[in-house]
Amino acid sequence: MMPNNEIESQPSCEDELNTGLLTVAEAQARILDGIMPVSETESVPLHTALDRVLAEAIVSLIDVPSHTNSAMDGYAVRAQDLPAEGVRAFPVPGTSWAGRPWLTPIEPGQAIQIMTGGMLPEGADTVVMQEQVERDGDSVRIGSGHRCGQNVRAAGEDLAVGQPVFTPGKRLTSADIGVLASLGLAEVNVFRRLRVAFFSTGDELRAVGEPLGPGEIHDSNRYTLYGMLKKLGVEIIDLGVVRDRRDLIEQAFSEAAARADAIITSGGVSVGAADFVKETLEKLGRMTFWKIAMKPGRPVTFGQINAAVFFGLPGNPVSVMVTFFVFVRQALLKMTGDTGASTAWTVRARTTSALRKRPGRYEFQRGVLEQSGPGEFSVRSAGAQGSGILRSMSEANCFILLGPERTGVSEGETVEVQPFQNLI
Repeated sequence: MMPNNEIESQPSCEDELNTGLLTVAEAQARILDGIMPVSETESVPLHTALDRVLAEAIVSLIDVPSHTNSAMDGYAVRAQDLPAEGVRAFPVPGTSWAGRPWLTPIEPGQAIQIMTGGMLPEGADTVVMQEQVERDGDSVRIGSGHRCGQNVRAAGEDLAVGQPVFTPGKRLTSADIGVLASLGLAEVNVFRRLRVAFFSTGDELRAVGEPLGPGEIHDSNRYTLYGMLKKLGVEIIDLGVVRDRRDLIEQAFSEAAARADAIITSGGVSVGAADFVKETLEKLGRMTFWKIAMKPGRPVTFGQINAAVFFGLPGNPVSVMVTFFVFVRQALLKMTGDTGASTAWTVRARTTSALRKRPGRYEFQRGVLEQSGPGEFSVRSAGAQGSGILRSMSEANCFILLGPERTGVSEGETVEVQPFQNLI
């Protein structure tokens, strides 16, 4: 038999056109379709509920504010008593303080001194601010030009009894906590925190602080993953570095699946990886090994081990961060019960440096976004775009999004940019 002098190449990130690969949008949709939010809930004190996901509908049981009150320091009067022109003197029999109201109904022609937040006396409907009057002993002089209802905050103006406030699935912000406090709620029901386990695989990896031998590197992926998970407010289970041994790999996956709702690994699932890594994944669960038309981060694994969702990310440091941001972050947010989660917003920006790109794949190039004027943005490359150059992620503040159809970008062209927004 004559020797075969040709090599049958497999698809790679160097291909001019990546055919038969999943698009970024297809992979995102498949992941989101394959996961469900957690259902368990817990009641937590209000002051600890920041960034938690609400598990109950909130309906106001009181008016907020609970009483009609003054928005200014001034004098409460009946609008019908105000002069249409000229000046009128009003006797002032007392003061309505915030928390110490004047409980006697106002009489025709009277003015009650009132402080900001003070309850309006019965019969009063208008507040004239103190800078617009003249006080003369036990009376006050008020001129024309005022309108009925000015400087008054009505009861229920913010929230009325029976008004829907929040729906389940809302991630609580500082303002939301304040709204709940205004309703007098000391506790709130939220979904329990999502539990996420992660580890790195590889004999070449050494922990921070350990000396490096020939061919060894420090494991940076676990630290970037930890930081990105921390921003999502999940419960983090760090299982460290797992050596390339079948029994250790299987033990790590089994432990992670028993303890967590989601599992994330970096490395070990791309072409050329140790066979027992894939064997273990297929033995313990249902896996799909995807090749996605994107750069960086082409190989991604998605599936399930027992009840835990599994994400297998590439091993290169930048690829880990990009695939987490593009695929994993949104999936984990959905799993937390957050119904308002959305992808990061984008802006259009003018490039101040040329960008190289091949057609056929979606590229997430690291860039530095700057505001060049009111409503105007410019962006430049953060430097070398290699998937192992983690420094470029540290120096960047955005992704420059270049779609599959796009080739190189000349200086001055407009591109779509996705700011990191302190998300990764």
